[in-house]
Amino acid sequence: MTTTAATDAEESGAHPRFAEALRELGLGELHARVRRFPDATRTAAEAAAAIGCGLSQICKSLIFAADGEPVLVLMDGASRVDVELVRKELGVQQVTRAKADVVRETTGYAIGGVPPFGHRTKTRVLADRSLLEHEVVWAAAGNPHAVFPMAPKELVAHAGAALVDVREQPPTS
Repeated sequence: MTTTAATDAEESGAHPRFAEALRELGLGELHARVRRFPDATRTAAEAAAAIGCGLSQICKSLIFAADGEPVLVLMDGASRVDVELVRKELGVQQVTRAKADVVRETTGYAIGGVPPFGHRTKTRVLADRSLLEHEVVWAAAGNPHAVFPMAPKELVAHAGAALVDVREQPPTS
């Protein structure tokens, strides 16, 4: 990691690996917009409350195992992922939530702080279209105490995500 990325991470509260990813993507100016909170924002509800935004404006970065291979799903904070829709989208036999050790090994970050990009290993990324309903969404900046704002289309592009419909739908009566 470069000294500049380390300095940016210290100043912004972003994880150093994420700070380096921002620099590599040409998003160094984003450090000034990272918000750090004294209390953890591990859940979408905690993040929304700390930021003062709607729950659906939080971008959750969730790792699943698709036939044993990690896949990242970006989902709005008010919704749940329908694993059957993810399975169909990927054309695999089985999709399950990844265990904490797989999340850390794949991304380099702990659950509750996984950003939408800047991961240790390249994974397939799906982004639910619900994220596009907002001008700005907030995502983790590599640790449970820091978040950053970004336009959803820009976030999806930087994550290299395919836009899909994998949001769990409420049951019909």
